[in-house]
This record gives sequence, structure tokens and C-alpha cells, in this order.
Amino acid sequence: MCFKIAVVSGKGGTGKTTVSVSLMHYMRRMLKASVHLVDCDVEEPNDALFFSDKVLEASKPIYQDIPEINTDHCSFCRQCSDYCAYNAIVVIPTVKFAQVEPTLCHSCGACSVACKDDAITLRQELVGTVNHYSLGDKLLLSEGELKVGSAMQTMLIKALKKSLPASDGIIIFDAPPGTSCSVVETISDVDLVVVVAEPTPFGVHDMELTIQLVEDMDKPYGVVVNKAGLGTDAVYQVLTDYSSELFGTIPFDKNYAKGYAIGQLTGGEQGRMEKWYKAIIQNIERRMLAYEGVDRVEW
Repeated sequence: MCFKIAVVSGKGGTGKTTVSVSLMHYMRRMLKASVHLVDCDVEEPNDALFFSDKVLEASKPIYQDIPEINTDHCSFCRQCSDYCAYNAIVVIPTVKFAQVEPTLCHSCGACSVACKDDAITLRQELVGTVNHYSLGDKLLLSEGELKVGSAMQTMLIKALKKSLPASDGIIIFDAPPGTSCSVVETISDVDLVVVVAEPTPFGVHDMELTIQLVEDMDKPYGVVVNKAGLGTDAVYQVLTDYSSELFGTIPFDKNYAKGYAIGQLTGGEQGRMEKWYKAIIQNIERRMLAYEGVDRVEW
């Protein structure tokens, strides 16, 4: 069986992608594991930027079914709008007006079931694409890329997860930032959540929101403090308040940031970060080994 890890953060710029890509690199090396990295930040996927040797193996467009109302057949009974849980349909009987707002529609199909006039048909609208890459050693990298203007992040993330090949190794999901429904979808079926936090006032506030979400979903988790030493120590008080486990810290380092800016997460100067990630991975591995049904040899 595979072990699924989601890397989340309460805000953008905390270091979630840095940690996700670095965990993939170091887990492959330290655990001798097969690791599949999945970029679920579909609005701005950028994990692939760190792999110059990637080869695009498959790209699949993902479509959404959008209902269209034929006003020549419609009796304007408002059954479709009454049944729509997302308020995506407007019907005004007095002026014989009926219209679907595509950005609100979730393609649940309730309107089609409710319509007794056979006035609703479905058309397909592009949501985005799902891309799968092979790397130099054939380990995989996947991403979802949302079409500009689309609001269907969750739908695309579902399609991305569904498209993943069967795996007996480790899957790391680089989640979207924040605590929205797209984050909920990303972590809905994972075995462990890594919460990345930064020691700034905004970072501490949003870290607390993220911990509350993860605990509400009853997911096991641990915290990684990135840019440690940069700002406030209040981040550690939150850990105490929620009895959260600290997986490890990554110190603030300008040279690390410079390397990141040119796509060098682990090479050259970035080698200094290995000891910090080793401690983090040891704590993650301990959680993995404690997970029912997971055997070390499966990695």
C-alpha cells in the first residue's frame, strides 16, 4: 500500500513548496523510497519548475458539464433553481428568463433531475489540464493546471488524484495555500499532514487556522517551522496550545533563498539543509511506521 502525505500551509510564501520538493528529494535518498510528487496548487502549479530533466508523458484536459436551459421548452416552474444547492440558476417567470451562471455551477446534475420539461441539456467546458511527467530515473511528478478564469479548483484536484497511477511507495501532495475547500479536498484521504508554518504574525495566525482545520478533519499531523529565527517565537506557543508535534525546524538562510530563486533546492550551498530535513524525515518515518498496515519494505 502507498502512504499519502499532504504538505499544507495557512498562507502563501510560507515555504510549502520548498518543503514538498525537498521532502521528495531527501526521502528518495534517505529512505530509498519511491516517491510521487503531486502539485495540487492548481491555480499556480510550480513544483515542475525544479526538475529540468522532466519529460511530459501525458496531458489530459478536464471538462465540466454545464447545464443549458432551452427557454422554448422551459415552463419557468423554478424547480431547477429550487433544487440547485449553489444558487447557480436564475429563473424569472414573469419575464420568461432562465439562465445558468457557469462560475457557480458544480455540475451536480440536480437541475437535470428536477426538470420535468426536458429543457436542460449539458455542454462541456474546459476546467484545466492534468499533466504527468517522468523524471530522469522514471519517478513521477504530476500536476493540475487550472484554466485561467475557472473557479473549479476542487473539481480539478479530484480529477488529478483520480488520474494517479497505482503506487506502493510514498505520495506527497503539495496542497494549495490557505484553508479553502481545495485544501480540504487535497487532504481528505491522506494518512499524514505536514503543516508548514513561519514565525511571523500572519504566519502564526494562519498556522492556527490550518491546525484547526486538520484537527476538525481528524487527520494526524506535525508541524515544520520554516525560516526559524526570523521573527516571533509565538509559533511555538501555538504548538503548546494545541499539543502539536514539532517535526522540525528549517532556519532562515539567505543563501538557501538565493539557491531557491534559481531552482537549486538541494545542490551546492543547499547541502547545508540536509541535516534539518533528516530530522524532519525521521519524525515522519516514525509516524509512517506506526501507521497500521504500513511495512518499511513496501517503500
